[in-house]
Amino acid sequence: MSLWNKLTGELVDIVEWLDSSRDTMVWRFPRYQNEIKNGAKLVVRESQAAAFINEGAVADIFEFPGTYTLETQNLPILSTLRGWKYGFNSPFKAEVYFVNMRTFTDRKWGTKNPIMMRDAEFGPVRLRAFGTFAVRVIQIGTFLKNVVGTNHRFSIEEIGEQLRDLMVARFADAAAESKIPVLDMAANQDELGKVLLNRINPDFAQYGLEVTQLVVENISLPAEVEQALDKRTSMGVLGDLNKYMQYQSAEAIREAAKNPGGIAGIGAGMGAGMAMANQMGNAMQRPTGAAQEGAPPPLPAGAVQFYAAIDNQQTGPFELSAIQSQIAAGRIMRATLVWKHGMTNWAAAESISELAALFGPPPLPGE
Repeated sequence: MSLWNKLTGELVDIVEWLDSSRDTMVWRFPRYQNEIKNGAKLVVRESQAAAFINEGAVADIFEFPGTYTLETQNLPILSTLRGWKYGFNSPFKAEVYFVNMRTFTDRKWGTKNPIMMRDAEFGPVRLRAFGTFAVRVIQIGTFLKNVVGTNHRFSIEEIGEQLRDLMVARFADAAAESKIPVLDMAANQDELGKVLLNRINPDFAQYGLEVTQLVVENISLPAEVEQALDKRTSMGVLGDLNKYMQYQSAEAIREAAKNPGGIAGIGAGMGAGMAMANQMGNAMQRPTGAAQEGAPPPLPAGAVQFYAAIDNQQTGPFELSAIQSQIAAGRIMRATLVWKHGMTNWAAAESISELAALFGPPPLPGE
């Protein structure tokens, strides 16, 4: 190679960015006094874009991968701003910013403090939530102007806090808009994430960004509320408390049989426990309110009933009041055979103490 070719070859620039990090969103190509030589090569790789900045204003943007020779044909905006009607001679001054167009994944978000919302079943409640999201640049000029500014290197962490705050600010709106009950949110986290995604993207668009994916990983209530829900669930699982107490008593007897003292050793304790269980059961079954005081005793067991042999046929059963009516009608007489539960055989009505009084005094002798 001749000396002239070597010298002219050194005048050709290669403008490119090899990203060795995972969090850099924007990187400014370093150039002494921002001078770029005529015929410089611009290399734009996959998931990259290059933007030329002239005196603080965004000029030409290269969004597709490839190698470009910098000429007036592919720098139309910069050529107009510079007044290059018939081409330009190097060097010229311009800033070149490379923008990382890939999707930045596994970004964390979460509520620092519980947020208040109103639930149809529980009323006002406080919720905590956290999850992940993915974001990418969709408007290069907007992103450079509204976010990056003059930074020579800009990372996702520099705007991460702002993005998380936006996410949390919209979570309460999304939770209310979804109308999902608090107890059902855990089973509908995907649906809630979709609602939140639609709510958050207009806010991100003002920075030239788009949330491509949003995941709600967990929604939780304050510890004391969760404890109350656990108790409520336990009561629902127990069901019939009387049967539960019987089961507990049986378990206590089984455990006591394993002790050296056996069942006799806990007899007194079991007696006290059963008495307490009975009191609790009576209290649970007793009616509440003013009607409890001075309430009548429970109705007696069913009244005594008799069967009677009338016209050689078994009739009845009759309560005492019905038998008295039958006596008055002449259908049951003193000699009529009657029977009730507990009697061995049929007997004359007058021989039964309960019925004898119903016939009145016996007739005088000789009548």
